[in-house]
Amino acid sequence: MTEKAIIFDFDGTIADTFDAIVSITNCLALEFGYKLATLEDIEQFRNLSSREIIHKSGVSFFKLPFLLRKVRAGLNNKIQELKPFPGIKEALIELKAQGNTLGIITSNSQDNVILFLENNVFLEIFDFLYSAPTVFGKHKVINSFLKQHNIKQQDVIYVGDETRDIEAARKSNVKAIAVSWGFNSKEVLAKHNPDFLIYNPHELIEVIESLKK
Repeated sequence: MTEKAIIFDFDGTIADTFDAIVSITNCLALEFGYKLATLEDIEQFRNLSSREIIHKSGVSFFKLPFLLRKVRAGLNNKIQELKPFPGIKEALIELKAQGNTLGIITSNSQDNVILFLENNVFLEIFDFLYSAPTVFGKHKVINSFLKQHNIKQQDVIYVGDETRDIEAARKSNVKAIAVSWGFNSKEVLAKHNPDFLIYNPHELIEVIESLKK
């Protein structure tokens, strides 16, 4: 068997930050010129790609970095309340025990992620953490990681909950595992053709084992 480098998104994949992010973005609506998201809007957004959501919200790409910075700051104030998705910690522990390299690439801040992992007692599981303060630039961070550590693309898997995670994996020519327990619906994730679409964290172990054969 060949050990894998498994890269995880953070929000919506490891940490259940959905309600916190909705609350924070609604608080910032007036400042950034978009309307408050209703429950109906949120359900509609789940079935849209990341690019479609931004277009529909009316937020300009120019303002996105500033909005992201504010959301990250807001999450810092709520980090003590946030929890991992049920079963994800156990799956990560098993993947680590099998000799895989585990890491995180996220648009959230490094401070937020470290504090969350410390609070939930699994910081030591991860071998690396990269914060990429951009909405659609994760593939650049993945590519930099591969080059820096001289890792072959076929030995890397990227795990995320949004269509932009699938897009990043495709641009980096690595396998994409889409998880259905995060933000985007399983229907829109399937339309973006990830290599695998899974419905519970334990399936991560099964998929990784199948890729090692």
